[in-house]
Amino acid sequence: MEKKIVRQVSEFNNELKLKGFNVFQIEADGSATRTYSRKDFYKICLTTGKSKIHYADRSFEQEGTILFFGNPHIPYSWETISTTYLGYTVLFSEDFFKASDRSESLQNSPLFKIGGTPVLKIDEKQRLFLNTIFQRMIEEQKSDYAFKDDLIRNYINLIIHEALKLQPSELYDQHKNAASRLTAVFLELLERQFPIESADNPLRLKTAQDYANALHVHVNYLNRAVKEVTGKSTTTHITERIVSEAKALLQHTAWNIADIAYALGFEYVTYFNNFFKKLTGTNPKTLRMQAV
Repeated sequence: MEKKIVRQVSEFNNELKLKGFNVFQIEADGSATRTYSRKDFYKICLTTGKSKIHYADRSFEQEGTILFFGNPHIPYSWETISTTYLGYTVLFSEDFFKASDRSESLQNSPLFKIGGTPVLKIDEKQRLFLNTIFQRMIEEQKSDYAFKDDLIRNYINLIIHEALKLQPSELYDQHKNAASRLTAVFLELLERQFPIESADNPLRLKTAQDYANALHVHVNYLNRAVKEVTGKSTTTHITERIVSEAKALLQHTAWNIADIAYALGFEYVTYFNNFFKKLTGTNPKTLRMQAV
């Protein structure tokens, strides 16, 4: 029977608070389960081995070399299946990355978005190239070079852009017209409402009208723009995101269902149960039991 080890990352958090980043090599220590959940850093991981990644309400089982992008707003865990597992990881805070004035490629990247692609298959040539970048970051982290933060940010950007080149072009939205720009702002505002960190601070914007008010536009104009650009209604986007957050809270926290319901803006738990079952076909309690 495989032995599962839960690895804590508090030491990485301490390092991040001081510098805003940490780079390290992954030890080949056998099978492990790494639960990062909701943290305050982004993560890029290059690994070779067999693993299963649980990302929000989705799971990815991978073998070989992969490049993984973790978003601090999306809970995830990582189960290592291989007995040998090699690779590198860089952790960095949003403040550290923004200091480069290049945060747009991070915020708009399909690599970090909740509906994006957090796992990419990497071939041998790409692995060797990315290995070199991670090794250089580790060397710079240990150096006394006065501008090593800038250099490491450049390395992070290089990894991101190498990954973006692997993405199909249709994932990019250039926001060339007013409808696209408004939709982009709406989707960004929607994502900013999450994750829900405490039941004492429940979801603030819950309806299309709420978002229209926050964006200072008429709700009909917002609805037309979002439908035109995405093919989905504003309400559908909001509903799907609430459902996604509900699944994440049920699977990755110990909150009781009543607290989850309140945190997501439902006055009564029965309203939440009915909403959740209508959208998913199952009730919250059943989903939580399945996740155990």
